[in-house]
Amino acid sequence: MYYFYFPYVLLLSGFMFFECSKKKHPKWWAAAVLLAPITTPYFIFKSRKTEGMVLFMIFLATFTGVSAFEFYTYAQMKETNKYAHLPPITRQVIWLSDDLKQTTINLDNALVTLEQVSKVESRLKELKDTIDFIGTLRIIMDENQASIARLVKFTTDYKVYFVKKGLNWVYQIQLFYTNRNVVLHYKSLEAYLDNFEALLTYSYTNFYNIKDVKSKEHLKNYDEYYIRYRRAVDSHNRFNVQRIEFQNEFLRKYPSIKPYLPGKRQTETFKLWE
Repeated sequence: MYYFYFPYVLLLSGFMFFECSKKKHPKWWAAAVLLAPITTPYFIFKSRKTEGMVLFMIFLATFTGVSAFEFYTYAQMKETNKYAHLPPITRQVIWLSDDLKQTTINLDNALVTLEQVSKVESRLKELKDTIDFIGTLRIIMDENQASIARLVKFTTDYKVYFVKKGLNWVYQIQLFYTNRNVVLHYKSLEAYLDNFEALLTYSYTNFYNIKDVKSKEHLKNYDEYYIRYRRAVDSHNRFNVQRIEFQNEFLRKYPSIKPYLPGKRQTETFKLWE
């Protein structure tokens, strides 16, 4: 804090002292500026009358800049140290819960994007883009699962501490993500991605054989991939409905943990790719 403010005020006071010495003004003006820099414009105009407008504009620009910088550094420092007064275990669980919240948001957004890119016309470039995006989505999903695992393990290891401190919201998050409906939802999502990727990869690799109906074998294989993919879609949508029903009921009971749960964008059912 005050990296530039104090040097700036000293410089300002020094300038006023020089001004007072040069124009035979009272030296206490410099002391007044040192203690209250905001009084500088008054002494500028008192010393230079109408000629002080240029100096006033310089003061206004520099004072505003220094104040803005100090406010920014203070805000940054406050954000960095906002949990400094808390015990290490409490700070850790807050970090874990914030991490889970962010990875859940990332997964929500990725699933919306997948739904959008999978609706495009079946062309080679679009097929390849969707396959690549599924790879990216898997990474996002792994990060979300890792966040869940870290929070569950940490809350299990320090159960006595959290009970003693009354941090019930931590266990409410744990209860949600370890529930059978939620676990099956994630497993069905993995199966959906596996089968969708397999269908897209086969379609991409054999694009012209399928498009131009060059062989019945390719069409037969495509049908098999598509049937498995369709089953995976139906299965995921079914488990997703169960997860939504459980989540809605859970939120009625524990509304404070809503930020850490899957958002509304994960409530849409996946539509079949054609």
